Amino acid sequence: MRVEPYTVGSYLHVIKRGARGMNIVREESDKWRFLKSLYLLNDNFLDHNWMISTKDEDMFYRPEEWPERKPIVEVVAYTLLPNHFHLLLKETNEGGVSQFMKKIGQSMTNHANIKYEETGSLFQGAFKSKTCTEDTYLRYLFAYVMVKNTFEMYPEGGLVGAQNNFEDAWQWGSKYPFSSLSEYTNTRITPILTKQTFNETFPNNSFTSFAKDVILSGKWNQII
Repeated sequence: MRVEPYTVGSYLHVIKRGARGMNIVREESDKWRFLKSLYLLNDNFLDHNWMISTKDEDMFYRPEEWPERKPIVEVVAYTLLPNHFHLLLKETNEGGVSQFMKKIGQSMTNHANIKYEETGSLFQGAFKSKTCTEDTYLRYLFAYVMVKNTFEMYPEGGLVGAQNNFEDAWQWGSKYPFSSLSEYTNTRITPILTKQTFNETFPNNSFTSFAKDVILSGKWNQII
């Protein structure tokens, strides 16, 4: 993938990988910090000490003294894996996606370097993205970003195991906290997502059957 052209209103599938295949999250606390950053860094305002300012508060606590929150993108879907992450974003302000990805990358790199006493970039260059131009493609992106990538971590055999035991993998994935699948299929609620696009794309709870067809048939290969 490379960064394809996009404009305000575009949906982008974004990937950012660890340098040299290294893990970008090593401990459970790193994973929760990533989720927190998806919300707190999606803002026109930036407190460079945001982790200190929100320490010992609720997971998505935002200090009252900060200016009114003004998101720079819409986060539509996400999945975090050990050495990379996938995001489905909507460009709502010109340059918003680039600004958001820069903030996420710098924040994670600075955190890792301090915590693990290292130097250099945590990531393999800039982010890569593919622009979504069709509704059909958008449907496959939801299944790819949230389901295929979550199933890669299924403890009973990864993606192949999930294909052989979809119902159990679905139940497991619906509880996996570091993917938006758990927000769309379970009772988990966070302020990270903008859910309007998903609800319009999959009315009447049609996502499960669609995702099952994509996973079992291997149709997710169509979007890579």
